[in-house]
Amino acid sequence: MDTLSIVLILISTSSIFGYCLTQLHVPDLASHAILGLTDNRIIIALLIDLIILLLGCIMDMSPIILITTPILLPIATQIGIDPIQFGIIMVLNCGIGLLTPPVGAVLFIGSAVAKLKMEQVIKATLPFYICMLIALLLITFIPGISLALPNLLMPA
Repeated sequence: MDTLSIVLILISTSSIFGYCLTQLHVPDLASHAILGLTDNRIIIALLIDLIILLLGCIMDMSPIILITTPILLPIATQIGIDPIQFGIIMVLNCGIGLLTPPVGAVLFIGSAVAKLKMEQVIKATLPFYICMLIALLLITFIPGISLALPNLLMPA
């Protein structure tokens, strides 16, 4: 019951925060700021990945999705990233963030279950970080990977 109340409070405050961001035109400002840095699609996509990864290191997945999607989705679609592909990029980025210190909720759970020190768990998972980052880059830059199944299920 406590978990449910925390999630509901989190969602409601995120919704209020999202409304405030919209009223203050923060998505437009952020879009202009990011697109003002460069017009290179690759750099903007890497910047989006980096922003979500950094937020994933310090925040939980739900607030990241609720707060950053209205800001980053228009930028992503403007550079040619499909909304479905963006959703997959967002979830994968947040998942990687759950495994990275300093917050790394999954690391804490893993070390508690395995009864190992956090340092040992991090050292053992380093090869997997590399694999996850490679998968993230592939999904970000090769749309066919993430859109193959949706395209198969939704004929034109």
